[in-house]
Amino acid sequence: MNAPVLFAERGLARWITLNRPEALNALTHDMALDMDSRLRIWSRDACVAAVVIEGTGGRAFCAGGDIRVLYDAMRRRYLDLTRIYYRDEYRLNRLIARYPKPYIALVDGMAMGGGVGVSIHGSHRIVTQGTLFAMPETGIGLFPDVGATYFLPRMPGALGLYIGLTGVRLRAADALYVGFGTHCVARDRWDELRTALTRLDGLPGSVDRTLARLAADPGPAPLAAHRDAIDRCFGAATLDGVFEALAREGSDFARTTLSLLGAKSPTSLTVTFRQLRAGATLSLEDAIRLEYRLTQRFVLGWDFPEGVRATIIDKDGRPAWRPAKREEVDPKTIDALFAPLEGGELGFTD
Repeated sequence: MNAPVLFAERGLARWITLNRPEALNALTHDMALDMDSRLRIWSRDACVAAVVIEGTGGRAFCAGGDIRVLYDAMRRRYLDLTRIYYRDEYRLNRLIARYPKPYIALVDGMAMGGGVGVSIHGSHRIVTQGTLFAMPETGIGLFPDVGATYFLPRMPGALGLYIGLTGVRLRAADALYVGFGTHCVARDRWDELRTALTRLDGLPGSVDRTLARLAADPGPAPLAAHRDAIDRCFGAATLDGVFEALAREGSDFARTTLSLLGAKSPTSLTVTFRQLRAGATLSLEDAIRLEYRLTQRFVLGWDFPEGVRATIIDKDGRPAWRPAKREEVDPKTIDALFAPLEGGELGFTD
């Protein structure tokens, strides 16, 4: 029971439990490898009707990857770890996206970064009133990854770009509105949901029928009230255009959004805008390859370790971005981040 990830058989369902509550169930490299291995075994087992994943502790489904370990590796220039960590995490994301059986994520608590990667790619994502969904990477000097290059541009309108650039945190109704969640189940019916999933009969549609019976309406999505402004401002053709449109908008929402963006890494914002615009026409595999390419450059830079230091290590909330201003970002530097990897691109094994 002390293992960081637990596996169980419950009727025709197979259960994955992320079990690092003291670390908000942050995903380690070993956890990703263990999940990949077990999922591959279950995919070939005719007795398995569905896979369910959840987190322990009540605070988080999974708050992201194990950034502290990556921070130490970046500081020591231990590039082997940063190479294999992202390689194997991204391969796991792709495996979930292509999984041949229902994959049901019970997302209670925080789901950020790597936690989104092991949930959004599955067939069913169940949210509750305790869900908190975000892609906060621009605030730590990175960019939205774990397949965000693919899934954020496919959210309605310009919502994906808004979420990816700002790192805004969304609750259940908004999580359903943008497409992160597929169903909402009230927290007081969570045990009933778990029991129902252990009683799946394996017939086609059994998961959908079970979830439809338990699903609840989370109420109106607060984000819907700002949808027109989001589409107007974040539909701009350039990042500068986004800032200019928000300034023209003049609403409280626009001012709050500008304040959010102003705290982010200028390099990360520039990369994220280009990445998500490109991702609209990429396959999932090509989107993940692009992200892997970017990570291998970001771990060598300044902003990513500095953002982690300010946000997670020292927690002073005062990252010293380099460059500090958006207009100081060199386009040639950005081009170099997107260039093909000299040592070869990320590959996938089936």
